[in-house]
Amino acid sequence: MSDQPSSPPAGQKPALRAPGSSQSRFQVDPVAEAAAAAAAAAAGVAPPGSRSSTGEESKGRFRVVNFLSPSDAAPDAGVNGDTVRSEASLHSSTGGLSHFSDTHSSTYYLRTFGHNTIDAVPNIDFYRQTEAPLGEKLLRPSLSELHDELDKEPFEEGFPIGGEELTSAEIITLKEASDSKGGTVKFGWVKGVLIRCMLNIWGVMLFIRMSWIVGQAGIALSCAIVLMAIVVTTITGLSTSAIATNGFVRGGGAYYLISRSLGPEFGGSIGLIFAFANAVAVAMYVVGFAETVVELLDVSMNAKALDDNDEDDQMYMPSLRSIDALMTDEMNDIRIVGTLTVILLLGISIAGMEWEAKAQIVLLVILVAAICNYFIGSFIPVESKEPKGFFSYNAAIMMENMGPDFRDDETFFSVFAIFFPAATGILAGANISGDLADPQSAIPKGTLLAILITGVVYIAVAISNGSCIVRDATGDDNDTIVGSLENCTDASCTLGYDFSICREGGCKYGLQNDFQVMSLVSGFGPLITAGIFSATLSSALASLVSAPKVFQALCKDRIYPGLHVFAKGYGKNKEPLRAYVLTFLIGLAFILIAELNIIAPIISNFFLASYALINFSVFHASLANSPGKWWRPSFKYYNKWVSLAGAVLCCVVMFVINWWAALVTNGIVLALYIYVSYKKPDVNWGSSTQALMYNKALTHSLHLTGVEDHIKNFRPQCLIMSGFPNSRPALMYLVHAFTKSVGLMVCGHVRTGYRRPNYKEMMNEQVRYQRWLLKARIKAFYAPVFADDLRQGAQYLLQTAGLGRLKPNTLVFGFKNNWRDGEMKDVETYINTIHDAFDLQYGVVVLRLKEGLDISHIQDEFLSSQEKTPGMKDLLVSINIKDFDSDSSKPSSIATSCQSSPLIFRDTKKLPLPLSPADEKLLAASQQFQKKQSKGTIDVWWLFDDGGLTLLIPYLLTNKKKWCDCKIRVFIGGKINRIDHDRRAMAALLSKFRIDFSDITVLGDINIKPKKHNKQVFQEMIEPYRLREDDMEQDAAEKLKAEEPWRITDNELELYRAKSNRQIRLNELLKEHSSTANLIVITMPLARKGTVSSALYMSWLDTLSKDLPPILLVRGNHQSVLTFYS
Repeated sequence: MSDQPSSPPAGQKPALRAPGSSQSRFQVDPVAEAAAAAAAAAAGVAPPGSRSSTGEESKGRFRVVNFLSPSDAAPDAGVNGDTVRSEASLHSSTGGLSHFSDTHSSTYYLRTFGHNTIDAVPNIDFYRQTEAPLGEKLLRPSLSELHDELDKEPFEEGFPIGGEELTSAEIITLKEASDSKGGTVKFGWVKGVLIRCMLNIWGVMLFIRMSWIVGQAGIALSCAIVLMAIVVTTITGLSTSAIATNGFVRGGGAYYLISRSLGPEFGGSIGLIFAFANAVAVAMYVVGFAETVVELLDVSMNAKALDDNDEDDQMYMPSLRSIDALMTDEMNDIRIVGTLTVILLLGISIAGMEWEAKAQIVLLVILVAAICNYFIGSFIPVESKEPKGFFSYNAAIMMENMGPDFRDDETFFSVFAIFFPAATGILAGANISGDLADPQSAIPKGTLLAILITGVVYIAVAISNGSCIVRDATGDDNDTIVGSLENCTDASCTLGYDFSICREGGCKYGLQNDFQVMSLVSGFGPLITAGIFSATLSSALASLVSAPKVFQALCKDRIYPGLHVFAKGYGKNKEPLRAYVLTFLIGLAFILIAELNIIAPIISNFFLASYALINFSVFHASLANSPGKWWRPSFKYYNKWVSLAGAVLCCVVMFVINWWAALVTNGIVLALYIYVSYKKPDVNWGSSTQALMYNKALTHSLHLTGVEDHIKNFRPQCLIMSGFPNSRPALMYLVHAFTKSVGLMVCGHVRTGYRRPNYKEMMNEQVRYQRWLLKARIKAFYAPVFADDLRQGAQYLLQTAGLGRLKPNTLVFGFKNNWRDGEMKDVETYINTIHDAFDLQYGVVVLRLKEGLDISHIQDEFLSSQEKTPGMKDLLVSINIKDFDSDSSKPSSIATSCQSSPLIFRDTKKLPLPLSPADEKLLAASQQFQKKQSKGTIDVWWLFDDGGLTLLIPYLLTNKKKWCDCKIRVFIGGKINRIDHDRRAMAALLSKFRIDFSDITVLGDINIKPKKHNKQVFQEMIEPYRLREDDMEQDAAEKLKAEEPWRITDNELELYRAKSNRQIRLNELLKEHSSTANLIVITMPLARKGTVSSALYMSWLDTLSKDLPPILLVRGNHQSVLTFYS
């Protein structure tokens, strides 16, 4: 085996077997090769036979290095070489595959299965969206690199397919995350999700409202209330788990889950109110904490009321006797304490997630200790507590408290509304999804376990409260029973106390009256107060962290302009310090108000709206059934119908809690949804909304295919021969005016003159111009084709454009104004295309402006007048149309002003390109259909019945806002002695069609001979195109006619002399009656195929429509498009 491989001759691919080698490439041991490469790298030397790492890089993404024979893979062969891995080679985790290329043939190779090929094996890094924190983004070889000829440049795909690429903001964000991933702090499912959710769900409700709920609703209904809340939160937790395990989850919590599922419209609206709700929730929890502190400070009156001989009171509040520590008044003290508290919480949050997590653990320990303290105390009967209603566990008390006893106009649903906000903390872990080590595993486990644990505790507390505490107690030791029990039937009577006086009201103890009854029951009262502090502070801290994280994710996506300033992150964890400050200011503002009874229901409804959309996201995604990237969650314990039921339940609970707050919430969500839908942010996340939209479109298209066409459902579906869509704006905007929201519009573009069609360039332009149509708000499709000439391309489009019933039925042209200046074979092609449309049962519409339609030559002049820059090939000129982008995601800076002197601007730094007077008129005319039309008329010359298309198009135009000030005038042919009869007949027909008109004119002089001068002009027009067969031999005439079939024969001219005169006369009448019309719509004359030459037919069209306002020549396919039957 030779030591050095022999290089193949230039232009020749290397042989599969090295000279002198008996080993095929398919027998190479890739492990040995990888080991050799690793050994060479460790020695500081590269394998032999390749260029230096500083050598010239090849086209595309691969570095050019010399090709290695398998025989060179031996360890001792790596002494003198310097083979380099490609910059895109896979890292060690991908199996040690390496890229190689051959310098002679410029082909690229990858050692795969021992065979040299560029084809890459499946790899997770090919499927990453960008350089994600969990790995490096790699690019697989493109189809063009594998398929194109070797002398071609590799095709660079300029557009994302299926929304796979991220926005620039996401790429920058993830790049920053990748750069700092070595020092970030990530949490597991216990510290990151379980603890946070438990702290948020175990709020102050557990200590100061749960006993009151049991007193009102009883044990049974209290458990039902808790179970109803658990059902809602469990379904939402299952839905959250399904979404969280359906792909990589980034920061943003509920906003990220909803926006990536339902799209930016729902995500952007719910993300903003969810972040705001969390910010205001900070104020709610802090005010709750501050109120408790102020109550402890303001106890002088209560302290005086304490009985000096009451040992229980002295144990419960030993340090609260004769204390009056208020700073000012109660309201201002709440503000002061709340402000100091929120500043402290802000400091903990800004210190970093690690410090915040430690604080949460401390608060959880206190909270668990308080709960355990209560349950321990409930088993210890204390005689001094009996007058206040606590008797420890007793069957009689439990049975008495089993049923409801609603007071003060409370109902089951009002009590449920008071309890449910306690269950709104299930997204506390998901809200910091960006700080979780493995969100896909942590969110399901932590959220669902937290719901289970907290639900069990709430039910246990409800049963415990109802089993050991009576509803009413006086607190007086003297209310013991003396004598018989005949007049005392309560459970307390069997225990020796008579609290019947409480039926008249005024008692301060028992489940119904004392919110602090759990402190009375507990083994050590102050620990319950510590638990209340822990519950409020932990919830406030969780909200203070959640709001900035959600808001930062929202701002990074640039859904709302002007908010991107809050997306910036600081430190190794990219903490949103600016968003922290904003959350702090919002919370502080509501703390200073100190009256949150009105805003509290709205906040609960904001949370419920988020839960409803999360549930709906799962249902929607399951229903969409997209086979690509979409719905394949690894969490299987969900059901789309259960999720839908959960969404409905959340909406019902919203109205149960507070109906007006639910209406306000839905109104805000709807307003934000409409705003985001209108702004159309430049993001594409492949949402289920898009998938379901496709499903619906496909289903409806198939259903339409099975339905017979009916005259009532006719609509003009136009195939426009537009060329590049922005080159004929007048044609585009006029057709769009009568097809918008009514019919299909396809912009056909026949590309000719290519020896070798560049399909890749056409694909790029198709995406680019479709984007242009969207930016210009023209509801149309762009359909380019390659063909030898216009007729062949039009045939392709006429036969293949559309899908099922969504298929064009009307061909729209621009009139060929310069037909007499060009080659007549182009006229032959133009006229034959019209014949082809009629053969395929299409209607035909031709628009003529005397200034012309095509402004592409102005665009070419503009481009040639500018210096050539790398992006100039993607530059398009927009004529008074909103800025649009080409290949990049940034809008172009090009605009056009066409007011007094139409000029084209590239940007403000360049001088405008002056235009000739003719081009100025052309530009002005090209924009006339973009603006609202002044009061005037649309003159309809309905000379021949083509099925009604000539009348339908003007009617559709007058229904549009831009044309609503124009009245329809109808002109018909007739005889002088029947003018009144014909007018009445047409008026009756239009009335049956329910088409408004301002006037009907019967042209009784339509058959009068035209003026001699005009006939002379027509003769001069056709003179160059006559065959004049009488002046030559028959054989020569036949040969010339065969070579130039467009020529007009003498027989043909004589046969159609009357029809020619009619076109001349009609032009005279048009100038007489319709010279001031905004638009003329006239029945287009027909020419029998094979009988009328192209030159004569073109002369008819030219003569009929010359020197007139904008005119539409219309000819339907003679199938009725109007009906007066219901």
